[in-house]
Amino acid sequence: MAHTITDDCINCGACDDSCPLGAIEEKGEARVIDADACTDCGACVDSCPVDAIKG
Repeated sequence: MAHTITDDCINCGACDDSCPLGAIEEKGEARVIDADACTDCGACVDSCPVDAIKG
């Protein structure tokens, strides 16, 4: 199951740089994870300064 980004996201972009697959993109005022591209590696989780990424 792919990770998800909650409404706590502050749209800082830290997760973009940490995703080795480029599965995270900006949509509106937040980031979203492409569930088809995400391999559930968890690299983005540690990069989020507000713990907005859940797996």
